[in-house]
Amino acid sequence: MKQISINKSSPLINVNFSLSRRLLDLSERKRILKLPDFISEIIDLTNGDLVLLDNIELLFDVHLKHDPLRLLQGISRNVTVVSTWNGSITSGHLIYASPGHPEYHRYPIESFLVVNMR
Repeated sequence: MKQISINKSSPLINVNFSLSRRLLDLSERKRILKLPDFISEIIDLTNGDLVLLDNIELLFDVHLKHDPLRLLQGISRNVTVVSTWNGSITSGHLIYASPGHPEYHRYPIESFLVVNMR
């Protein structure tokens, strides 16, 4: 991802770091309410047409009560978003975590492009 950032002169955002700094002093309720605003704010600060996101694990925190993919899709309305995903692709689905794990998510691969860099 760093190489893409350099080649495209696009910002590479460490979501965990940028987001945790904003959430740190808030109550759990306010974290839930402010999360979409904070994500948008982080993206808006880049002033770019292409934004690269890395370290997105915090978006999956069950206490934040948001759908991580929906958050990413929401910000992609205004800019092109390329994000790492620490999961797998199985049977036409994008998977995060294992079934039974609190952070488990399974999405059909439909309205987004998946590139496996491995």
